[in-house]
Amino acid sequence: MLYEVLLVSYLIVALLLIGFVLIQQGKGADMGASFGAGGSNTVFGSSGSGNFMTRTTAILATLFFFISLVIGSISANRDKEVDGFQNIDVPVEEVIPAVTPENASDIPGTEVAPIELDEPKAEESDIPN
Repeated sequence: MLYEVLLVSYLIVALLLIGFVLIQQGKGADMGASFGAGGSNTVFGSSGSGNFMTRTTAILATLFFFISLVIGSISANRDKEVDGFQNIDVPVEEVIPAVTPENASDIPGTEVAPIELDEPKAEESDIPN
C-alpha cells in the first residue's frame, strides 16, 4: 500500500517539478522587461515570482529526491517472484493425457470411432516361411 502511494506521489511531484521549471524565467528575461517588452506582466508581478518559483522548485526537487530514495530502498528489499526458467534444478512434472476414443482427435468436439484392426491370416502373409 505504501509503495503504491509513494509511486503516485512521485509521479505528481515529478509533473509539478517539470511544470515549475518550464514556467520560470531565464536570467536574461529581466533585460527585456526593463525595455518595455511586456515581460514584466506576470502573475506575481515583475519581481515577486522569482522567490516563490525558486523556493517551490527547491522544495519539489527535495521531495522528488527523497521519494526516489525511499522507493529505491523499498523496492530493493522486496522479494521477487521466481521464474520457471531461473530454477532449472527442479525437473518439470510431465503430464501425459490419457488417450481414449472420445478424445483421440485433435479437433475438439469431434468423436472418433474406434479403429478395428484385422489381423492378417497366416496364408495371406507376405512374409516367406
